[in-house]
Amino acid sequence: MHIELWKRFLIWGVVALGFALAMPNLFYPRVERHNDAVTAIERQGGVATPAQEADAALWPSFLPSGIVNLGLDLRGGAHLLAEVQLDGVYADRMNALWPEVRDALRAERATVGPVQRVDAPPGEIRVKIGNADGAPRAVEVVRDLASPIVSLTGVGASDIEVAATGTILSVKLSEAEKQATDERAIRQSLEIVRRRVDEVGTREPTIQRQGTDRILIQVPGIGSAAELKDLIGTTAKLTFQPVIGRAPEADAQVPADQKVLPSLNEKGVFYIGADRAVVSGEELTDAQPAYDQNGQPAVNFRFNPSGARKFGDYTAAHIGEPFAIVLDGQVISAPVIQSHIAGGSGIITGSFSVEESTQLAVLLRAGALPAEMTFLEERTIGPELGADSIEAGKLASVVALVGLMLFMWLTYGLFGIFANIALLVNLVLIFALLSMLGATLTMPGIAGIVLTMGMAVDANVLVFERIREELRAGRGPARA
Repeated sequence: MHIELWKRFLIWGVVALGFALAMPNLFYPRVERHNDAVTAIERQGGVATPAQEADAALWPSFLPSGIVNLGLDLRGGAHLLAEVQLDGVYADRMNALWPEVRDALRAERATVGPVQRVDAPPGEIRVKIGNADGAPRAVEVVRDLASPIVSLTGVGASDIEVAATGTILSVKLSEAEKQATDERAIRQSLEIVRRRVDEVGTREPTIQRQGTDRILIQVPGIGSAAELKDLIGTTAKLTFQPVIGRAPEADAQVPADQKVLPSLNEKGVFYIGADRAVVSGEELTDAQPAYDQNGQPAVNFRFNPSGARKFGDYTAAHIGEPFAIVLDGQVISAPVIQSHIAGGSGIITGSFSVEESTQLAVLLRAGALPAEMTFLEERTIGPELGADSIEAGKLASVVALVGLMLFMWLTYGLFGIFANIALLVNLVLIFALLSMLGATLTMPGIAGIVLTMGMAVDANVLVFERIREELRAGRGPARA
């Protein structure tokens, strides 16, 4: 049978390329360390430690370095199922809206009377006005603050509902806005969890939505579920808030526009802070671990232009006053403003270890979660179990491969040897493609590869048996 020259070159070229792409998997630990070092150096802007330089030199840069990633069941790692607490998002929305509601009603003081915020369920604002006759006007004024909903399901609807009963005005999110808020919060949580996991350089994590308010997180290679929870379970909501004074206890009564904030490092110390932050972590552009002037671990930060302007204006106007740096509702530090801080950068100090300052920088760079998460399910899959799975998969693959090759050789002789060579090339090309795509191999994937080998042999068996039938019918070898 004649095969054109260009086809021969194409076949041999594909086979050679397949062997080159699959080869790094034979040196898996070395290539993996090389890849991790190269990724870390790129993330650090080209700056490398001696250990990273040594790891990067383990594999020649001119050779392919793609390898098949090992899944959770092979490599070991952590599995979490988290539920996003959406009620907290509603409460934050209402707290952010309150200053606008208050200012709008105060502008109508002659009609509605004095304005006072009173206790309400989470996600709702209740305002007591001094004049019941002014309630219709109060409702009208607050409704003017409403915005149209930007979502496919809520087009044309308003984001808030306003009602009055006597002297009590109630403001809450509409159902359409709650649905839109839920969707935004889940999408944002997915993205931030993904950023946090990517920051620590883990390989091929699985992060996906399950149901309406749950997120599945599977990270191969991480030490334990507890370590993963520490990384993604922290909201990491950073705010810079004015300090009004100190409170004797956590349950001290304060006005509605203030709140009691416990100190993170000073036991029994409680600060009274303004409810509305001057600047938030959303306006950070960078955060890096560093050391303060005393050589203690700290975190350097930098704001975007908007945050830098707010931060600079506030520090210029409040020299000599304390200013709280608050992380997840706890005061990290409350320094007194000594001078105008221009440039939009600063340093967060506290009783940090090196690991804590590094992790805080990671969390701040990735951004704050829009809501707290509770963990419904957590599992740690040890590397020993993964190693057992790999050995079992290797044994199954080798037994299947050897059995198939012996069967083909004993049954079909020389043709069987040709089929075995084709089978090995098939296996190499599979791993080459998986390596090129950066695919993840799991136990079901190993089973699929074994099944593929069986199907490839089955195709050869059909061809060879058909040739035998033609030979028995008296045809020559070439025509058969």
